[in-house]
Amino acid sequence: MRAVNGPIYTISELADEFGITTRTIRYYEEVGLLHPLRLDEMQQRLYTPRDRARLKLILRGKRFGFSLSEIKEMLDLYDVDPTQKEQLRRTIEYGDRRIAEIDEMIRDLTMMKEEMLEFRRKFVAMLAEGGEG
Repeated sequence: MRAVNGPIYTISELADEFGITTRTIRYYEEVGLLHPLRLDEMQQRLYTPRDRARLKLILRGKRFGFSLSEIKEMLDLYDVDPTQKEQLRRTIEYGDRRIAEIDEMIRDLTMMKEEMLEFRRKFVAMLAEGGEG
């Protein structure tokens, strides 16, 4: 068993703290994002402060729109590169890509908004003219 510094958390405690389901946490474990300790014959999952920090980063990554595979790669790089330089490079690369996607979405939404406003102006004008048009 690995050494643990700090508090230990149950799956329910983490789920409550982060406002997610225990099923979500188990899924993150299945895909290799979390690695809880296993104790006793019931195989109770116990999470370390490191697991809690990883969960926080996973949820932040999801909020920013990163895929689970991108998040896993970024987190795993931390383990293999103590300087964290490659992790930072990869995070910047994925972040730049996500920012470009967001910029594209903003452009698309702005165009859609302008189209809707134009239709609204036309419809208001039609109503003002008595519904003819």
